[in-house]
Amino acid sequence: MTMTTSPLFAKRGDKSEIETGTSLQPKFDSDGLIAAVVTDFETGEVLMVGYMNAEALKRTIDTGEAWYWSRSRQEFWKKGGTSGQVQKVQEIRTDCDQDAIWLKVSVKGNGATCHVGFRSCFFRKIVKHEDGRVELIRTEAGRVYDPKDIYGNK
Repeated sequence: MTMTTSPLFAKRGDKSEIETGTSLQPKFDSDGLIAAVVTDFETGEVLMVGYMNAEALKRTIDTGEAWYWSRSRQEFWKKGGTSGQVQKVQEIRTDCDQDAIWLKVSVKGNGATCHVGFRSCFFRKIVKHEDGRVELIRTEAGRVYDPKDIYGNK
């Protein structure tokens, strides 16, 4: 994967400019990716975590809709391109080191984000029982939709 240069992104400068300055200087990892945490604009609920390369971040900034880089498929994907659950970006933030992105989104369609049918990809919590067992417990009552209706039997 080659990294696209963009006039949106400044060349990484000194620590002070990166940490407290006004130019966007994202730090992509050795694979050319940056983590993107996605939350609901209204509630603050964490919906998902994805990865972006420079082009996906540029597309997100330019279109106002969330784009990601699929590490498994090695291709771009626009969230909601198949499902209709388009993430309309309300705000984009970066952390102090500019090595992570935070997208605050409104989800169109049925309001779900997770490809397995739940509103959030974080629909389970980890519980450690007194006997030492660790279990995943659902935090959402049920699926918002049946993934087979959108994606078939993949």
